[in-house]
Amino acid sequence: MSIKLPNGESEKVEFKTSFGKEVIESLCAFANASGGTVFVGINNMGVPEGVEISQETFQQWTNQIKNTTSPSIVPDIEEIIIAGKKVAVLSIPEYPVKPVACKGRYYRRKGNSNHVMTIEEVVNSHLRTFNRSWDYHIDNQHAIEYIDLDKVVRFIEMSNRNRTIPIQDSPLNVLKKFELERDGRISNGCYLLFMTGESHTSTVELGRFETETIIKDGIRLKNDLFSQVDNILEFIRKHISKRYEISGAPQRQEIWEYPLDALREIVLNAIVHRDYTSPSDTIVKVFNDHISVFNPGKLPDDLTVEMLISGHYVSTLRNRQIAELFKEAGLIEKYGSGIKRICDAFSGTGKPPLFEEINGGFMVTVYSATAKNVVENVVENVVENVVEKGNKTAIIIINLINQNKNISASKIAQLAGISERTVQRYLNLFQKQGIIKHIGPAKGGYWEVIEKMK
Repeated sequence: MSIKLPNGESEKVEFKTSFGKEVIESLCAFANASGGTVFVGINNMGVPEGVEISQETFQQWTNQIKNTTSPSIVPDIEEIIIAGKKVAVLSIPEYPVKPVACKGRYYRRKGNSNHVMTIEEVVNSHLRTFNRSWDYHIDNQHAIEYIDLDKVVRFIEMSNRNRTIPIQDSPLNVLKKFELERDGRISNGCYLLFMTGESHTSTVELGRFETETIIKDGIRLKNDLFSQVDNILEFIRKHISKRYEISGAPQRQEIWEYPLDALREIVLNAIVHRDYTSPSDTIVKVFNDHISVFNPGKLPDDLTVEMLISGHYVSTLRNRQIAELFKEAGLIEKYGSGIKRICDAFSGTGKPPLFEEINGGFMVTVYSATAKNVVENVVENVVENVVEKGNKTAIIIINLINQNKNISASKIAQLAGISERTVQRYLNLFQKQGIIKHIGPAKGGYWEVIEKMK
């Protein structure tokens, strides 16, 4: 059989010169994604080199694949002729029970290469197979005694505000109906939603930052998820400004520095979509001119930031139970529409929100409506005259340059304990103010300190 060779490797195509462990790893990666094909007898440049194929070859390969994968997979194998060379084509569809392992290791396909899956990815892949999320599964560390039934009553009251037919069941029956309690045992979601005390699993760190390294105020939350919504928003409101506008209306109108509905949406998304199996915490930072919210848990493999902003995607819920209870309580309206509402709310305030995947999680940054130049104001709000104010971060950066005139921005960030982006903004400001000068090309040049820091 003769066939046209695909134009290079991709998410569904892999080239190998011979059969071996890497071929089986690729088949596992394809099985854990949406399927794919391995061409054996093709080099990585896409040039056919051919492979030896005897009458027993395909059966031997099949047995080797079955014996080294779990659950066992069996690809379709056929021999084809390309440019007069024998090539074996091994095809595998998406496997219904995920993830598939090769000798105890799990792989996923990303671009045109295979990557070892993290523990988080393995767990989530398995849970999605059975259409269950982590929060649905039984909590083996906590029993019903750890649940505050008064909090369940408050949930019922919130839910009844949005219902035509009110809930009249007892708190325990409500837990059973929502499958938060099953056979006398509670789910992970049940504990996080209605816990009596505190949990490290749901920790949220909040801080009011003057600069990247100077913190003016901070608290740590470890309480139930419903309470966290109010606590986080209360902390943010405490540290942002508002003004009053008097119109013809009987009451004066409050104008907040940030649209509160959008901030609420960001907070709700963080709580509902957080990866509670991650050791990282949700982190909320309030700066002079922007707010950032970091949440553990990356976007699903088939979803990009661009798709998220465009709205052209189908919402995937990481925590089905938590999302369902928040929706029932009237806190969220429709799955997957929150990002659009956030963007719409900030459309007339200046710089749009920034959405980015970072450090194994997802971060949203929004900018103050009153900032004149939100691109550079992280630095510009530090001082108008950085030398006279004696800014500590500025002094650290200048001292590092004095110690090593060839130092890079990334090295400064590492030694100073701040982000590289912040370092670059300081360097730009220093150059504008004539404090430092860069001599030579961008790569290979050096710094010259013109004016010493106090």
